[in-house]
Amino acid sequence: MASSIFASPSASLQRTTTTTTTTTTTTFRTKKILPPQGHSFRPSSSSSPCACATRNNAKNGRGGGGGYIRRSGSVVTAATASASSSSFANGGGRSTDFTKKATAITSTIRNNINKKGGGGGKKKQSRGKTLIVTAGTDYYELLGVSRSADTKELKRAYRQLARKYHPDVNKEPGAEDKFKEISNAYEVLSDDQKKAIYDQYGEAGLKNGMGGGGYGGAGMGDFTNPFDLFESFFGGSAGMGGMGGMGGMGGRSSAQARNRPTQGDDERFDLEIDFLEAVFGCEKELDVMRLEDCDTCSGSGVKAGTRPSTCGTCGGQGQVIATVRTPLGNFQQVTTCQACGGNGQTSTPCPKCGGDGRVRKSKRISLRVPAGVDSGSRLRVRSEGNAGRKGGPPGDLYVFIAVREDPDLKRFESINISTTVTIPYTKAILGTTVKVRTVDGTVDLKIPTGVQPGATLLMAKRGVPKLGNPNVRGDQYVKVKVTIPNKISNEEKALVEELDKNQK
Repeated sequence: MASSIFASPSASLQRTTTTTTTTTTTTFRTKKILPPQGHSFRPSSSSSPCACATRNNAKNGRGGGGGYIRRSGSVVTAATASASSSSFANGGGRSTDFTKKATAITSTIRNNINKKGGGGGKKKQSRGKTLIVTAGTDYYELLGVSRSADTKELKRAYRQLARKYHPDVNKEPGAEDKFKEISNAYEVLSDDQKKAIYDQYGEAGLKNGMGGGGYGGAGMGDFTNPFDLFESFFGGSAGMGGMGGMGGMGGRSSAQARNRPTQGDDERFDLEIDFLEAVFGCEKELDVMRLEDCDTCSGSGVKAGTRPSTCGTCGGQGQVIATVRTPLGNFQQVTTCQACGGNGQTSTPCPKCGGDGRVRKSKRISLRVPAGVDSGSRLRVRSEGNAGRKGGPPGDLYVFIAVREDPDLKRFESINISTTVTIPYTKAILGTTVKVRTVDGTVDLKIPTGVQPGATLLMAKRGVPKLGNPNVRGDQYVKVKVTIPNKISNEEKALVEELDKNQK
């Protein structure tokens, strides 16, 4: 755009015109239009004529060096021009001031748009360059709650999702990463300061320490160990001890976890039975060694006539905090209290059980072995395992079955049985009836005429009952083995030769 520059008629100075004008147009999208339409920049009436541009001149492409703000829908166009290199008496200073004002207004508009534009994930375009802001994780969507969710809704959502995706429960790929994301989302939305930063600046605001004052600073983007957060909700030995300065709170959780009733461990018993006992089932008496409640202290582990007291070392927290000074600063280490073993209480142990509250005893248990079990089968007997601590429920008893092999009958495919019978070659030619051993006893089996060596005959419904459905039984397969003598008498030889002649 050409610039028209003139001097006052009364000026006696020679006019020299050297003009360089640079116009940069930047487009911003905003809902607010600044400044109002009709604003123009004019020198005061007392100043000498200098470079300027009125609203009409700028619209028509005439004039130069001035600034003009034009409104068009929701688009604001800011034009700034560099100062002219022309210098006149009484005029050069005004041109420089005017350029500074236009530049300042353009900068103000740009700052307002950046502040009002907010959110991440949208693309802002300007003429000559493109800026793309990537979207962070939507914590509300991750927890499945609305942006107006209260503390109770957040806790309820976290409990459900944390249980679903905990690595000890969910073995699918990516479950642990999902569990960590859920924990981070809850930690941010449950904290008023972090939530305010996240709502205004998104996830990037937490990582970059935005917010100013008490909101920003180091540590805003750091998250608590997700497993410590989980333990603080559902209990456990870890509690919230992993949260630095809140170690005392974790100690109380840990002590409470050790003192509350816990379920006893499961017990294993190995049982060996005969082949036929596995096929049709049987009754067995088992002598099981297991932990039972101490009858002297009734399972409390405390000596009769005494009561537990609060530990003087840890103050009942079950943990002690040791501070270590290093060149990098002070570090706190949380360890289990050695005086009370993490229970938060000290007491005189029961002399019979040694303070455990349980003693090992033998108990005779009757067990019904169902029909159709096989080696490797496992039977579960509920509540017959070890007794729980502090009055907790007992575990279960698991009986592992081993079946002795039978010399004649071989089991395959779980419910089928195979066996072998041997007959002379003459019986194979003429046919016969033989006695075959089965799981039901000895049964007659008819061998057809001309049976071939190695042939297999089927005896239906003579196999093993199906485990869990004894009305369904397998089959027994009989393999025929034909014997041929090494030596025969003269009479037998003559008969065979006669038979051979007839075959020809």
